[in-house]
Amino acid sequence: MSAHWLMVGSSLAFAAMAACVKLASVHYSAGEMLFYRSVVTAVCMAGLARWRGRTLASAVPAMHFWRSATGVFSLLLWFYALTGLPLASAMTLNYMSSVWMALFLIGGAALVGGGRIDGRLVAAVLVGFCGVALVLRPTVDQQQLWHGLTGLLSGMLAATAYLQVTALGRAGEPEERIVFYFSLGGILVGAAWMLLLGAHAHTARGAALLLATGLLATLGQALVTRAYGIGTTLANASLQYLGIVFSFIFGVLLFNDPVTASAVAGIVLIVGAGLYATLLRARQQPAATTPTQDT
Repeated sequence: MSAHWLMVGSSLAFAAMAACVKLASVHYSAGEMLFYRSVVTAVCMAGLARWRGRTLASAVPAMHFWRSATGVFSLLLWFYALTGLPLASAMTLNYMSSVWMALFLIGGAALVGGGRIDGRLVAAVLVGFCGVALVLRPTVDQQQLWHGLTGLLSGMLAATAYLQVTALGRAGEPEERIVFYFSLGGILVGAAWMLLLGAHAHTARGAALLLATGLLATLGQALVTRAYGIGTTLANASLQYLGIVFSFIFGVLLFNDPVTASAVAGIVLIVGAGLYATLLRARQQPAATTPTQDT
């Protein structure tokens, strides 16, 4: 299968996972969903590592700790945002990670003082945040601003997690080991959440949604990893934004999410800014490491 179709499948899997999280939020809290999703993925990654003959022991545990910490809390915040926002809006705010990474590059250049700040990256960041304002505008009237800000923060943490994934890849850590320790962090945080705040009883529908969430996350990760292994970074990053389109369709069909002109315009601006920032980074760093979409 070509990289293009793998990316389409990955985007669809992640959008379907987000829809399952939103449906499961009726039965479970964000921490519970994080726990069960992480259990499914950890089991799958441990099985994959065993099948490939690789050990899960790592020589860089501290790097895994920080990657897991940022990734897990990004995912937890995103699950919370999904409970109160239209599906496409929550997905779009999480996809702000490309714009956040551009902002980090600008901040790093300013702090070091030796590098020239790229005005094109500054423009991409400004356009991205204009898009955020448009996406969040309809949520203010619905008393959902807190969910919107939480979703925005999840995208920022996801950007730091992606940078740490890149560092782990350069350190020689295989994909299944990176995802396993990320999932292990999710299990620990989710378990602590349930011990402190309690857990809900399972229903057949709720359990099925939790299982689907974990399996879809694992499938999406497998497809995106393969796509970045055989395709080009920019083409894959562009197709990755299909996840927003799929989420928009799921939101309208499953949740009767409102279709507002400002939200659509904001999504378009964020996608455009993210693609442009990705293009600039691809030109500056042609040997990019495979990102992990599910933070």
